[in-house]
Amino acid sequence: MTFFHFFNCAALTFGPHAIYYKATPLSEYDTLGTCIKAAIVYLVTTLVKLICQATFLQVSEHDDFDLGQELLKGLIGFLDVGGLYYALTQVSHRSISQDHKFQAVGLGWAFADALLHRLAPLWVGAKGLEFTWEHLLQGLESNANLVLTVSLAALGSLMWLRKNKPSALVPVIYTTAGVVAAMPSITNYLRKGLAWEFSNVVSFELLASLVMSFITWRLFCACQRPAQ
Repeated sequence: MTFFHFFNCAALTFGPHAIYYKATPLSEYDTLGTCIKAAIVYLVTTLVKLICQATFLQVSEHDDFDLGQELLKGLIGFLDVGGLYYALTQVSHRSISQDHKFQAVGLGWAFADALLHRLAPLWVGAKGLEFTWEHLLQGLESNANLVLTVSLAALGSLMWLRKNKPSALVPVIYTTAGVVAAMPSITNYLRKGLAWEFSNVVSFELLASLVMSFITWRLFCACQRPAQ
């Protein structure tokens, strides 16, 4: 029973990444190498973030919300944007289109995040004797993170790779990207600052991922149209 629960939680956490790869043209164009390169860039970026957090953040004995520390943590978290920029613009890719490139980078980035932050808690916790909803919620959170990461990669593609985008949409693109990049800080504030239950935070993340992905899709479609 415990292994069955672990298998269900693992499938919910990592299954959508595999489905995304197989159900889209990513598998047809053999973009696995791009996904792996993006995952490696994510791991390096995470290492840099950990070094910065250990250097600049103070260790607190209490899990209270400290505005100054959280702002600094959010600023360090924006290193992810730099990592995505490097993955999209500097890492060599196969001859794939811009549409497939940002999807492959976002997918590899999100899968590496899920593997690094959720595999060990699942292996230790989901195999416990006592059933808990926490690990299923973590799987749903991983799905929301997948949608947000692909959305951020798409916005990065518009910012850094597409030159002929409508000038009126540039502020909207950058604002939307800033909101998506700040989502970890927002959810952290909901957890610690407002003391939201984990289920409510995950519900917010799922709703936010749907809204931001819809906005990103509309922006991407608008930038795909030929100039009038």
